[in-house]
Amino acid sequence: MNASILPAALTGAEPAPAPQQDFLLAVEGLTVSFDGFKAVNDVSFYVDPDEIRVIIGPNGAGKTTVLDLICGRTKASAGSIKYKGQELTKLSESAIVQAGVGRKFQTPSIYDDLTVFENLEISFPRGRSVFGALTFKRDAEVRDRIEEIASLIFLKDRLRERAEFLSHGQKQWLEIGMLLIQDPELLMLDEPVAGMSVGERIKTAELLNQIIKGRSVLVIEHDMKFVEDIAHRVTVLHQGKVLSEGSMERVQSDPRVIEVYLGH
Repeated sequence: MNASILPAALTGAEPAPAPQQDFLLAVEGLTVSFDGFKAVNDVSFYVDPDEIRVIIGPNGAGKTTVLDLICGRTKASAGSIKYKGQELTKLSESAIVQAGVGRKFQTPSIYDDLTVFENLEISFPRGRSVFGALTFKRDAEVRDRIEEIASLIFLKDRLRERAEFLSHGQKQWLEIGMLLIQDPELLMLDEPVAGMSVGERIKTAELLNQIIKGRSVLVIEHDMKFVEDIAHRVTVLHQGKVLSEGSMERVQSDPRVIEVYLGH
């Protein structure tokens, strides 16, 4: 993994320009204003391949807005978002998904009246285009891939069960599986363990640590124990700006982070 790049707030100077081709995701000078209010203000960070990056910070810090900007749901007022060297700020949401960026929102978006198998099947890449949907067949490739993903998300024994009967945590895993079956290289998760039991949080950490071979995961989370279990690096946002960045140990000991977030 590349050495951590610290924000200017920590070093007292602007960070050296990053060789963007080394990073899966390079966010530089990202800013968005709503009626003159800068919800995200000159945010820069870099995500390596095979990295779990966690963004933490108090409510209203701009965390979810950063994910909205990366996936194209919100358009940036200024700055750059490069994924594998490709500028995302000019692309549509669908084009960003096709480029290999997957996004999970806080509330699970699954089909309750379909089985686990069917939820995963409709997310299979071949069936997502108009032509693909017309010619889609449930062949051995599809079945094998669904069983592989179901095993990964702890739902192999629930494939024939309707999604409405899953626990809250299992529904979260199913939605992660619906993204994984599309094989994104960047997976973004917004508070994935909110409302989960302790056991489900432990298994979710296990899941995320398993899936990063060949992809990176960008997570927003408030559960600090869960963050400790998964984070390679942590970015702390406060009032739309990067307050601190580095290992979990580093940010936990940063007096500014303690004052504005961890101490409360």
